[in-house]
Amino acid sequence: MCLTPTGWRATLRRTLTSNREIKKSDMDSLTSILTPIHKEGHRWVIIFAAVTVVLFLIWNPLGWLGIILTLWCLYFFRDPDRVTPSREGLVIAPADGIVNMITEASPPEELGLGDMMRTRVSIFMNVFNCHVNRAPVAGTVKRVAYRPGLFLNADLDKASDANERNSLVIERADGEQIVVVQIAGLVARRIVCDVTEGHDLAAGERFGIIRFGSRLDVYLPQGAVPLVAVGQTAIGGETVLADAVLAEPHHV
Repeated sequence: MCLTPTGWRATLRRTLTSNREIKKSDMDSLTSILTPIHKEGHRWVIIFAAVTVVLFLIWNPLGWLGIILTLWCLYFFRDPDRVTPSREGLVIAPADGIVNMITEASPPEELGLGDMMRTRVSIFMNVFNCHVNRAPVAGTVKRVAYRPGLFLNADLDKASDANERNSLVIERADGEQIVVVQIAGLVARRIVCDVTEGHDLAAGERFGIIRFGSRLDVYLPQGAVPLVAVGQTAIGGETVLADAVLAEPHHV
């Protein structure tokens, strides 16, 4: 079949358009895999890589083990973007992990909020979860309180009281206060909080990280009913833990 000059131009245009679409698809796939890492991870990746070089000099199989651990370190400190639900009144998961407890408890005493019980939702992060911590609501940080403690398994109920922790009170525009607590775990030895009192946070905004394996507790506003269940997987910055709006309009 003989193509006219117009036909050749149309064929060439379709080919170029198709190639651009393929390249865009490849880039999107690559971007989804090559997630940026948190700034806290840069030093650790360098350390793991340096140890790997030494292990190769000692014995090749050890070097390959070092490569696996370095790749795990990159994966651990990944810092993906998230799409956060923006409707007023929603309380968003502050971290990736498993909802391992939903119970009634009073906020950490160092916050000075009294003994009034609130619903506490606990999210346990294992060493394969993304450990970047995100604000559960939009508001102003009214209080930051660090308390040293033990390093028990963060999956245990008593870890909320016994373990090292860093607590934040975030006050929404309507005056409602939400408490989020970073809790160190069995192998976690470093709680990082990047915000101070007076800092304004957007819902889902990053405010810290814990390494390596830990837990976050969220104390819901009075009357808020959890929308998650024990055993459910939460995605930080995306999963809705609760709706703090007590009365929703019904549309007929």
